[in-house]
Amino acid sequence: MGKPWVYVVLLCVLELVWVYCLTIASSWWHWAITFVVMWVDMECLRKACEGLPTGTVYAIFASAGTAGIALMDVFLFNATLSFSKVFFILLLVAGVVSLQLADKKAEKQQKEGAH
Repeated sequence: MGKPWVYVVLLCVLELVWVYCLTIASSWWHWAITFVVMWVDMECLRKACEGLPTGTVYAIFASAGTAGIALMDVFLFNATLSFSKVFFILLLVAGVVSLQLADKKAEKQQKEGAH
């Protein structure tokens, strides 16, 4: 895994952290920590986009965040997990995987055309 992918993983994890922080923040220092985590998260986004296509990074960020937050609601805040929620989470994951495969195919075709 290259360095840009490490930033993508950190980006996704930190997104869940700051969303959780938003739900529990009740004093000024909670909010300060939340904004610092958000800032670090956006720095990870910037660094990830330096080495990977922005569309790919954002698609992973958005879908991992959506799926992660939906699951966080279920496991931390006792929300219900319906069939439709599971279906759409899986659909998001399938879309991200498909996007990644399409990017790899395009990169391969570009490299073959350059030789």
